Amino acid sequence: MRVKRGVTSHAKHKKIRKATKGFSHPNRVSIKRGRQAVTRSLQFATRDRKNRKRTFRELWNARINASARMNGTTYSKLIADLKAANITLDRKILAELAVNEPAAFTAVVKAATK
Repeated sequence: MRVKRGVTSHAKHKKIRKATKGFSHPNRVSIKRGRQAVTRSLQFATRDRKNRKRTFRELWNARINASARMNGTTYSKLIADLKAANITLDRKILAELAVNEPAAFTAVVKAATK
């Protein structure tokens, strides 16, 4: 008995078309180009999830350094002092304090440099 494959192919094509929504015209209408574009976009998505973490850490470090210098120390000295004083605030929280609560950040710096 002959097996017709139209349903399966149509489902696969529909899946590609759904994934290429918002892509440029050739990548949207051609199944072959669309499949390539989706594969490439998923690679970029994986790479950029890693890069987002890197970028945010850079931002936090810059903010902490700027506030630390306003309090008479440097980023590296502040981090070393925090570790020596056994204060376990991560960089995200320190950056939030530096931007939104300068008085609290100053208190943390004073506690670390004792």
